[in-house]
Amino acid sequence: MLYTILKAVHIIFMVSYFAGIFYLVRLFVYYKDTDEFDETKQKVLRGQYVFMARRLWNIITVPAFVIMLASGLTLIFLNTGLLKMPWFHLKLTFLTALFIYHHWCWKKVIEIRDLNGSTLNSANIKLRQANEIATFLLFLVVFTVILKSAVIAYWWQLILGFVVLVITVMMIVKLVNAKNPHKGRKD
Repeated sequence: MLYTILKAVHIIFMVSYFAGIFYLVRLFVYYKDTDEFDETKQKVLRGQYVFMARRLWNIITVPAFVIMLASGLTLIFLNTGLLKMPWFHLKLTFLTALFIYHHWCWKKVIEIRDLNGSTLNSANIKLRQANEIATFLLFLVVFTVILKSAVIAYWWQLILGFVVLVITVMMIVKLVNAKNPHKGRKD
């Protein structure tokens, strides 16, 4: 029973964590979108986006991350057999990529906080594309956990499908942004 409750807690805080990460990177995009605004509007909006990013990071994203991580480690401790499963090794690989992305997000939160309203040096399209990384990692982790052994048996089809998905989403992001310039717009 304890294991099942911890698994539920792990899933709930995984959802909360991803919600925070998804919105956080969108706030970076919004911050960058203010480049073409007049100085007064730019200052007000950038101040608000920094405030929102810091609150989101400190109140939702990091606490959800800590509880997700603690419950996940406890699940491993309670079921050490997971460490012998090839699909679980793959999940841990994807989680390593997620932790790298988490670190990148943390650096961006610090960067926009320290800019004091100055222009963010990242390209808008790169931020929009980076916004999709968490989605891809979520796909990889969920498919790995749900499919378990089938992931190992059909790994090349899954990798190929994932590559096609990534390329398709990135191309759609570029296409949408090429047809609808983001100047002065918030989506």
